[in-house]
Amino acid sequence: MENKIRVLRAEKNWTQEDLAGAVGVSRQTINAIEKGKFDPSLPTAFRIARLFGQPIEAVFLYGD
Repeated sequence: MENKIRVLRAEKNWTQEDLAGAVGVSRQTINAIEKGKFDPSLPTAFRIARLFGQPIEAVFLYGD
């Protein structure tokens, strides 16, 4: 699934490590999510969206 995590993270000047620590996952997990190689669990997706103050639909773009 596509997402805007990299863009949102850059706007806050956060590293992948910063975001990973705030969400409670590894940096490798954030990297895989950003690249679309891994879909986060629903609770993780909601935590990420909440950290950026965005609705989940604005962060994650679910395809067909």
